[in-house]
Amino acid sequence: MKWKQILLIVAVSSISAIASVWGYNRFAPNRTYTLQSANGKLPANYAGFFDGKVGDIGAPIDFTQAASTAVQAVVHIKTKIPAQKVSNDIPRQRRGGMFDDLFDQFFDFGPQIIPEQRASGSGVLISDDGYIVTNNHVIDDQKGGVAEEITVTLHNKKTYKARLIGRDPSSDLAVLKIDATSLPYMIYGDSDDVKLGQWVLAVGYPLTLETTVTAGIISAKGRTIGINSRQSNTPIESFIQTDAAVNQGNSGGALVNTSGQLIGINSAILAPSGTYAGYSFAIPVKLVKKIVNDIIEYGDVQRGYIGIQYPSGDLTEDQMKELGIKDGEGVYVSGVSPDGAAVSAGIKKGDIITKVNNEPVSSGSEMSAQVASFRPGDKISISYKRGGKEYTTSVALKAKAGNFDVVNTSNIADKIGAELVTVDSKKAAKLGIDGGVEVKQIYKGGPISRSRMEEGFIITSVNGRPIKNIDELTRILNNFSNAFQLEGVYPGYDGQYTYPVKLNED
Repeated sequence: MKWKQILLIVAVSSISAIASVWGYNRFAPNRTYTLQSANGKLPANYAGFFDGKVGDIGAPIDFTQAASTAVQAVVHIKTKIPAQKVSNDIPRQRRGGMFDDLFDQFFDFGPQIIPEQRASGSGVLISDDGYIVTNNHVIDDQKGGVAEEITVTLHNKKTYKARLIGRDPSSDLAVLKIDATSLPYMIYGDSDDVKLGQWVLAVGYPLTLETTVTAGIISAKGRTIGINSRQSNTPIESFIQTDAAVNQGNSGGALVNTSGQLIGINSAILAPSGTYAGYSFAIPVKLVKKIVNDIIEYGDVQRGYIGIQYPSGDLTEDQMKELGIKDGEGVYVSGVSPDGAAVSAGIKKGDIITKVNNEPVSSGSEMSAQVASFRPGDKISISYKRGGKEYTTSVALKAKAGNFDVVNTSNIADKIGAELVTVDSKKAAKLGIDGGVEVKQIYKGGPISRSRMEEGFIITSVNGRPIKNIDELTRILNNFSNAFQLEGVYPGYDGQYTYPVKLNED
C-alpha cells in the first residue's frame, strides 16, 4: 500500500468521526440523567446528608480558640504514696517437701516492701476559686484510700497543695480544692447534645509531656467497658467514646467541643499494648456536673435508687429465650425490693424496663447511668413491658435500694470454685479484722484451685474493696466477668496475702 493511499484513508476516517459528533450534538435530543423518584424528590431511603443543599461542605474547622481556652483550665496532678509492706506469698508451713524448706534458706518469700510511689494525672478547674474535678483513680492509693500527698500545677507553672473534698469510686470521679482565686475555669457544655462524628479535643498531661491537645471525633455514646467495677461494687458507666489520642496521664483531663466547652472527663482507654490503641472513653459532663455539685454541697453523692435487681452480665440466648425477651429490648427485672421505690410504682419481677425519662435503655449499666443523674426524692418516668404491652409509671427515687429477701450465694461459690463461710464476729475480732469470708474447701478444677490459695484463707477484700460477709462478696464478684484479685489473711500468720483469680482459662 502506498503512502498516498494510507493518508487518504486516515483523512476520510477523521472527517467521518468529526461529522458524526457534530451531527449527534446537532440533532439528538438534550438528555440529563439524575437519580430521583417520580415526583422529583430524593428517594426516602437516600443515605445522603445534604438534605438537598450543598452548603459549605468540607470547610476547615478551626480548633485554635477551643484549644487555647481549654489548656488554661486543665491542670497537672501529681500524687505520692508512701512505701508499704505487702505479701503475695502463702504461709511457710503450708508448703510441703524439703525442697521448699531448702529454698527458704536462700530466698525471702515473706512480706515485701513496695517503695514510695509517685503518679500523675490531669484535672479540670471548674470554678475561679480552685475547685477541680478529676478521676478517683488519679488520687487513689491503690488500696481504696487516698494518696498521702496531692499537688496541682497550673498551666502557668504555679504549684499548689490540694485537699480532697470528696470522691465517688462508682463513677470514678473526685473533687479537689486549691487555695487560689481568679483562676481560669471551664464552662460546662451539654453531653446529651453531642453527636456521632462531632469533632472533639482531649486536653491533659499524658506520659511525661506538658499540656497536650489531641483531636478526634465522637465514636459512640453510652459505652460500658466494666472498668469501674475494679473500684466499686456499684459501678456507673455510660462513657462517651472518642478516637482522640489519650494515654496514661490524660486521666481526669478535659474532653471539649469546638466551642471550648467541657463535655466530658477523660477516664480510660482500651489498650491491649498498654498505650493508646484508638479508643478512649470520657465520663459525660451531665453526670460529672451532678456528682460534683453533690460532693461540694453535701460532701458525698446523693444517689437515688429504683429498688430493683437485674442480671449483672449479658444474658445468653437461652436465658433470653427462657425469659421471653429480645437482645437489646431492655433491662430484665429479676427482683424487686419490698421497701424500694419500684414496688410503690407497680413494677414487678419479670418486667422489662425499656426507658428512663423517655431515654431508651438496653442494659443495667445504661439504666444506672440515667438514674445516677437524679437525687433521692426526684420523680422519674419509667417505661416497662409486661405481657407484651408497654406501660409508663412515675417513680419517686429513694436514698437506698431497699432490702432483698434472697441473695443467692451458692452461685458465687460455684463461680469461683469454693465452699464459703462468713467469719463470725468473735473469730474476726481475734484476727483483728472487721469481717470476712473463709474458704472452707477448694473445688478441684475451679478458678481458685488454679491460684496458690489454700483452704482456710479468709477473704477480706476484692480488688481493694473491703468485704465482711458472703452477701457483700457476692455483690462485688457479680460485677466481674473474668479477672480479679482476692486479698486476705491466714489465721496464725502475719501479713496480707493476694491471689489473682481468673474465671476463664486463657
